[in-house]
Amino acid sequence: MEVRCVYAVLIAGGRGERLRPLTANVPKPMVAVAGKPIMQHQVEWYQAQGVTHFVISCGYLHEVIEDHFGDGSSLGASFSYAVEETPMGRGGGLRLGMQHVPRDEPIVMASNADILTEQRLAPMLDQHRDDENLATILLTPYVSQYGIVEVDGRMVSQFTTNPVLPHWINGGVYVLDRSFEDHLPEIGDHEDSTFPELAAAGRLGAFRSEARWRGMDSVKDHANLEEELIEAPLNYAGAD
Repeated sequence: MEVRCVYAVLIAGGRGERLRPLTANVPKPMVAVAGKPIMQHQVEWYQAQGVTHFVISCGYLHEVIEDHFGDGSSLGASFSYAVEETPMGRGGGLRLGMQHVPRDEPIVMASNADILTEQRLAPMLDQHRDDENLATILLTPYVSQYGIVEVDGRMVSQFTTNPVLPHWINGGVYVLDRSFEDHLPEIGDHEDSTFPELAAAGRLGAFRSEARWRGMDSVKDHANLEEELIEAPLNYAGAD
């Protein structure tokens, strides 16, 4: 039987210091790329795969997010907001957001609200069910930000721009059992605490994705992503 998930918690509290001046008046997930906030691209990706309810965990300039999305009805979705009174870290923010998800929902999606991917959710959800893990992380190939120089003795033989290295990185998209909330810190980062603990206990799954994935952490990233999406718009059908 196909596994479905209708709730997603979007972690949207980032200030985006390295994206200034783009984040002087908006939080990082609201920086526009190809005509709309990067978080809206992510919402549309989720919607294309059956997710209808969104909890936005936010803090810094949260009013900008609420003014743009409102209750979500303009997008055919349902939005609610978990607003941090003081900074709680990504783990604390995720915990706060999950408190807005009904306890009888068996599975919850969660993601950093400033990344894009074309990965289909169905195979990731199926793997999570089959492996019976508490959480499953989307992994994406590690692309070096530097070019590689290949040498033959004392001679340069070849240059390779931004090569894919034989490693995987955390893609910032998670399938979570509803009880995952109980393992999150009230303040702090789940990547520094909860994930290492679950990995040591053998309860953290890894889903390797070869689909297009992009993060946006700098002004240069933004410019590159803007250019890329104009030339090659996102395909929400994605790839297995």
